[in-house]
Amino acid sequence: MKPGFEKYIPFQPQPIRGRTWPDRTITKAPVWCSVDLRDGNQALIDPMNLAEKLEYFHTLVDIGVKEIEIGFPSASETEYEICRELIEGGHIPDDVTIQVLVQAREHLIKKTFEAIQGAKNVILHFYNSTSTLQRKVVFQMDTDGITQIATDAADLIYEMSQPLIESGMNLRFEYSPESFMGTEMDYAVEICQAVLDHLHASPERKVILNLPTTVENCMPNQFADMLEYFIRRLPGRDRAIISLHPHNDRGCGVATTELGLLAGADRVEATLFGNGERTGNVDMVTLAMNMYTQGVDPKLNFSDINKIREMFERCTKMPVGDRQPYVGKLVFTAFSGSHQDAINKGVQYMKSSGTEYWEIPYLPIDPADVGREYEPIIRINSQSGKGGAAYIMEHNFGFDLPKSMQPEFGRVVQEETDAVGKEVAPERIRELFHQEYIEARQPYQLIKHAFRETVDAEGHSHVAFQGTLRHTDTVFEVSGEGNGPIDAFFNAIQGEKISRFTFLDYASHAITDGSDSQGVAYILLQDQRTGKQYWGVGLSHNINLAPLRAILSAINRAKRA
Repeated sequence: MKPGFEKYIPFQPQPIRGRTWPDRTITKAPVWCSVDLRDGNQALIDPMNLAEKLEYFHTLVDIGVKEIEIGFPSASETEYEICRELIEGGHIPDDVTIQVLVQAREHLIKKTFEAIQGAKNVILHFYNSTSTLQRKVVFQMDTDGITQIATDAADLIYEMSQPLIESGMNLRFEYSPESFMGTEMDYAVEICQAVLDHLHASPERKVILNLPTTVENCMPNQFADMLEYFIRRLPGRDRAIISLHPHNDRGCGVATTELGLLAGADRVEATLFGNGERTGNVDMVTLAMNMYTQGVDPKLNFSDINKIREMFERCTKMPVGDRQPYVGKLVFTAFSGSHQDAINKGVQYMKSSGTEYWEIPYLPIDPADVGREYEPIIRINSQSGKGGAAYIMEHNFGFDLPKSMQPEFGRVVQEETDAVGKEVAPERIRELFHQEYIEARQPYQLIKHAFRETVDAEGHSHVAFQGTLRHTDTVFEVSGEGNGPIDAFFNAIQGEKISRFTFLDYASHAITDGSDSQGVAYILLQDQRTGKQYWGVGLSHNINLAPLRAILSAINRAKRA
């Protein structure tokens, strides 16, 4: 980059001694507040209409969000009417609190009080900018003047709220020193203490102090230091609920929030999938699911995350990225061969061990927990390996390939991906499998056959096989005996030109259920002349026929090679 970085003023960290937040862990969910309908909506190219806002609101309620900022009712007639529709239309459940935002200006506050008439539970959220830069550039005021704006608004709000509270409204207050991250911490403490006093805050009637990362301008650990310092210095901490409102300008919104919770915050204002001004607000879904993967109940329901994403994209006209944590189309997908192999082994381990924990490498969460159990976890391209192709065959089509067979079929798929230069769909992988194994019917074919089984007095089975084989245009009869169908057939063909093969391994299983189930057999043979090994696969509804077809499949593949 051309020189230009010198013009930026580095962030000055808040000095703090004996910080305690690094030794803490998140053990419970914060109070969640959605700001999708206000902060998220005002960031859209085409803001949501009434129907879209109502659908969005009801989705948030279904998720379990109990505090929802519905808009800025004094900003426009549209915002005012949406607030009135939510209240008068009976859309707000009794256990949900709506939140309305207003600047610390008298005429806007009065308009906001008109908008909330008749609501049961309301948070009135007011703010003014407090940062060094805003005071210097925008307001050209000293700290006393900025504090006066906040306390005058607090006095008016407190006075106008009393009749509503006396009438039965559960009306609470929230104050944001906007651009908290760019405010000197001692001054942030001073103005917030003044607001608490003017709102007559008490441990019984706490005021929400919302500390916005309006523009993210420092590292998450520095923000945690600021927050712990602020909380330590705030008189009457028990009168306040400490709330966070992080933006994502540095791409650290989630980390800033998590470290803020360690530093003592009680509440988080966030949006679904991080929609918001500029680079967005902090993502509620990522925060909640991060807690979920650490064994902490987030108190939110994202068990049908695809439905939530579809609503979001429909109402906001904003796409959710393919790599968006937990919800993106590709976040549970592995293309890398080593990743696929580890996932495949993890799936097998969970089946065999019966573990009660989720222990699959590269998948921090069970996709089924967010309703994505039917989506492909492993997809195949030129970066993929043997484990990926085997996973597809098992989970998509029911073929549980023997472990020693997986490298052989993996090479078949690898040749295809190298040839086409792009992702290969599961259906094409199945087609390759059939072409390579099931359809290996030349030069040897089994025309017809019969078994005769006898069991002696000691329970030992003896099987006799008779059959007709075709080699190209030649048809000939074979017969043999053994202790089972496979042994009898293998002995029958030993006298022919295919006698150079020795039997090494066998596996079988059903791939469909019910009385008409179809079975698959896998047979490994070795060519004695070359020492090379070949797998064959046979399919049949007849449990005795599938392995015979598999033997001929292996022989035909060897001949073809």
